[in-house]
Amino acid sequence: MKHKNKHFVIAIDGPAGAGKSTVAKMVAEKLGFLYVDTGAMYRALTFKALKQKLDLKNKKELIDMAKKSTIELLQVKGSYKVFLDGQDVTEEIRTEEISKNSHFVACIPEIRELLWNIQRSYREHNDIVMEGRDIGTIVFPDAQLKIFLDASIEERTKRRHSQLKQQGIDIDIETLRQEIIKRDEKDRKRDIAPLKKHPNAIVIDTTNMTIEEEVTLIIDLYKKIAKESSL
Repeated sequence: MKHKNKHFVIAIDGPAGAGKSTVAKMVAEKLGFLYVDTGAMYRALTFKALKQKLDLKNKKELIDMAKKSTIELLQVKGSYKVFLDGQDVTEEIRTEEISKNSHFVACIPEIRELLWNIQRSYREHNDIVMEGRDIGTIVFPDAQLKIFLDASIEERTKRRHSQLKQQGIDIDIETLRQEIIKRDEKDRKRDIAPLKKHPNAIVIDTTNMTIEEEVTLIIDLYKKIAKESSL
């Protein structure tokens, strides 16, 4: 659906563990929109930097690497896949090591500009559900629907702990809680594109909500805007 000559964008922002990826995927699937996980792009570059044993504090090395990299987010046989330089890295980029180190890549303006251009290009041919930490504020401040998903630190820790256990990773829950708190602080205090709510974003506290309830709420909000725009 086009709105004011632009494809519809549902921008979903929020901190780690708020449930952005799961909810965004389901909303996109139900609406027939393209799903874009921007965090996967930063994770992919972090994965490459670690694999190449680059100095994560050397911005020039990281920028040069990013410029020579290709990242594609594709639907393959019904599954969402992340390709880095033609290789499927969907599973490899979901480790705690990547989570802990992705801020080195994410805080570099030149790399963010590079990825912002890729992210914005998806709108040229698709209605999209895009999730991250700067979608409604930087990438698509004109998104027709801006959502800020949040949840208590306890709930976010519990969710992340469950995800890691499913991956066979055993980590002390209190250690994980402290890591998420530190990550939140880094995301909110970084100089470029810090995590924050757009003034027009609708805040959804998911602490006591099921995934189905979150998805239904977002779809209802979309339908309301789509209906109003067609009047």
